[in-house]
Amino acid sequence: MAPARRKLVIVTVAFVFPGQGSQDVGMGRELAENFKSAAEVFAEVDEALGEKLSQVIFEGPKETLTLTQNAQPALMAVSMAVMRVLEKDFGLNLRDKVRYVAGHSLGEYSALAAAGSFSLADTARLLRLRGLAMQAAVPVGQGAMAALLGVGLDVAQTVAAEAAQGDVCQVANDNEPMQVVLSGHKSAIDRVAEIGKKHGVRRAVPLPVSAPFHCEMMQPAADAMAEALAQVDIKPPMVPLIANVLAGPVNEPADIRNLLVEQVTGTVRWRETVTYMAENGITEVYEIGAGKVLAGLCGRIDKSIKAMSVSAPADIEAVRTALGL
Repeated sequence: MAPARRKLVIVTVAFVFPGQGSQDVGMGRELAENFKSAAEVFAEVDEALGEKLSQVIFEGPKETLTLTQNAQPALMAVSMAVMRVLEKDFGLNLRDKVRYVAGHSLGEYSALAAAGSFSLADTARLLRLRGLAMQAAVPVGQGAMAALLGVGLDVAQTVAAEAAQGDVCQVANDNEPMQVVLSGHKSAIDRVAEIGKKHGVRRAVPLPVSAPFHCEMMQPAADAMAEALAQVDIKPPMVPLIANVLAGPVNEPADIRNLLVEQVTGTVRWRETVTYMAENGITEVYEIGAGKVLAGLCGRIDKSIKAMSVSAPADIEAVRTALGL
């Protein structure tokens, strides 16, 4: 008798992980109170950093949580707490249920930790260093960022080129078809609103950030991350990572290391990332961690994708049902 053929299952799910700006005091607390496995993640992050970051996450103050060096590992901790509950309490096997992982900026580190490329402790320490290095790269007040609403990448690039006038002004985030973020010298970003009007920009919204992320002014931070990443063991991810600067899949540790360095100064190509997913069979995207930013962006980028945020016990229950856990 011929052996039974294994049924081919087409995986149509991707997990995505939020970036800076999604943080809020109290995030993850309900999860930690209801699941021991989640509480253990926060304790492990505290131990890796040598401080009670969990207290800042759960109780604030908001100004302390919002500091880049705190927000980055804090958001990762919440994402990994959700992952730990799904895996330990409900038996999620990432290889079986998820086709791709991706993350927005710092979320790329969370995605790699979820896929087994980084240990939790290494991820926490890398993100603490990344936050400090990005803040230190440019003196406060010299850089800025602004979101252009109502136009796409081509127009945003034109506006950036005209606004530069010898300063740095670059596309930092291509978030969705009608939202692109520019980053650079404050003097250039100040010129963006007026220049944008003649190119059809509906609004140019200054962002409340402390540094001009994802532009060439971040090169000192990229150098610091290159040095740090060279000392960390990176394993092949259990499922491919769709990298920010490629908007395509990557599996090799050496490539992941190089792309994480490039990401510090490069554009987060989120619109293209979601488009790649849709073109390669993804119909469901779950945002793992705090906030609902990425779920919202996914829905606006491709209407065929069903997107859901997962951060609280009720969300966990919905994912269990959807994924058959």
